[in-house]
Amino acid sequence: MTLTQARKQEIMSAHQLHATDTGSSDLQVAMLTERITRLSEHLKANKSDHASRRGLLKMIGQRKRLLAFINNESVQRYQNLADSLGIRRVK
Repeated sequence: MTLTQARKQEIMSAHQLHATDTGSSDLQVAMLTERITRLSEHLKANKSDHASRRGLLKMIGQRKRLLAFINNESVQRYQNLADSLGIRRVK
């Protein structure tokens, strides 16, 4: 369920805003999206893992707040990020 260091580096290189970016909102959303995807697959196989389900809901809430922040800062940046990650856009 955890991300390997190599996968984190791939995500970082794809979504960094600048060369030394390690924690921008865009990058955090990309990391959370990857974790959410992996945890969703885990929960499909383990339906009674309620602790992980709670963690998933917390991650989804955090991603939603970060996306709202990005949308308030720049609508175009939000749309580009949502399209690249395959996230449904809020109207």
